[in-house]
Amino acid sequence: MMSDIRAQSCSPLEERTMRKAAWRLVPFLMLLYFVAFLDRINIGFAALTMNRDLGLTARMFGIGSGIFFFGYFVFEVPSTLILHRVGARFWIGRVMITWGLVSMAMAFIQGPMSFYVLRFLLGVAEAGFFPGAILYLSYWFPLNRRSAMTALFMAAAPAAGFVGSPLSGALMQLDGLLHLRGWQWLFIAEAIPALVLGCITLRFLTDRPADATWLTADERAWLSDAMLREQATVKDPRGHSAWRALADWKVLVLSLAYFGTSAGLYTIGFWAPLIVKEPGLSPFQVGLLVAIPNLIAVIGMVLWSRNSDRTGERYGHAAIACIIGAVGMAITARAGSSVSVAVTGLSLAALGVSAAKPPLWSLPTMFFAGAGAAASIGLINALGTLGGFIGPYMIGASEAGGHFAGGLNLVGCTLILSAVTIVAMRAVIRTDREKRINS
Repeated sequence: MMSDIRAQSCSPLEERTMRKAAWRLVPFLMLLYFVAFLDRINIGFAALTMNRDLGLTARMFGIGSGIFFFGYFVFEVPSTLILHRVGARFWIGRVMITWGLVSMAMAFIQGPMSFYVLRFLLGVAEAGFFPGAILYLSYWFPLNRRSAMTALFMAAAPAAGFVGSPLSGALMQLDGLLHLRGWQWLFIAEAIPALVLGCITLRFLTDRPADATWLTADERAWLSDAMLREQATVKDPRGHSAWRALADWKVLVLSLAYFGTSAGLYTIGFWAPLIVKEPGLSPFQVGLLVAIPNLIAVIGMVLWSRNSDRTGERYGHAAIACIIGAVGMAITARAGSSVSVAVTGLSLAALGVSAAKPPLWSLPTMFFAGAGAAASIGLINALGTLGGFIGPYMIGASEAGGHFAGGLNLVGCTLILSAVTIVAMRAVIRTDREKRINS
């Protein structure tokens, strides 16, 4: 397939500047997302005993898991636009402190209603963090490097599953300490890093390249000029307008494409512990098993996105990864009581949904800039992440006697729809481009 982005030769100044920016910003953003994702999915481990303690059925748990995304949906675009206006340092710091407080409050839920309310509020608190971070990366890294940087940032999600699964399982072993249940300790302990890192963010992050005192003057000048030149390549004036970007057909199509990957990601995040759980396995052992798919996802998504940057191709990389994810869901659905087959299927599913996201997130900033980029990224994430409600809900609604095959197959179908959508979008854009060239 032809490349969507031309390869660019790099000067020593560019290499030096990009290396400094990458080391300064990406590991810290990864740490923030690691904590964010851990606070989103730790209910999967809490459910091992919390559901019984609070009388939550599989359907109730599915609703509570996914209702997070309704709060997230309502405030996603406004929060991302505010970040674009006031700067990432203040807004991401505020977001983290707020979600840390709500996440800690989860330790004191009393039943289904308080579970639903706090999950909704957690979504409200966290709205804007992920799309804001994607937008923030577009301020610092040119398009030919953005997929790899996005992949490193997003690798924090499966990394949270890899490291966080055994950690969550271990925290569940604190059951009874100070008269608190293990799931209560889980929520309390994993909320503290968000509060601490939120305060650090208020001092550590740099809003724009022009403000980066940790770069030399020539490095700041080169990076600022490079990003301004890239924004100028968005020829269509609608690409710079927030309102016009929200109405652009490409935003709606990308939202549909992202929907399937979100359904897959959060199905794994919320339900994997219950899918692989077998009588006789402790929460810690379940955590070790769930860590395997996440480790494979971390490695695979980084290598896949680097190949996407090297070839300059985005659409095919995203579509193929979605198909891999769908195959993984199908295998998991047929695992029955076999833990090894379930882990194999979950590994393929985690690899696919994780690898699809970085090349997919490189597309919006090819079409939008400025406020248009902020609005489009916010809406794509808001609409697409509703898959995070639909996927887990379908699993809970179709659960029968501890089997999740029906829901897993439906989630696989959403991933196939995502792949078809991505391929169709590429065909339409290529046709439009050829018409403009020939006219």
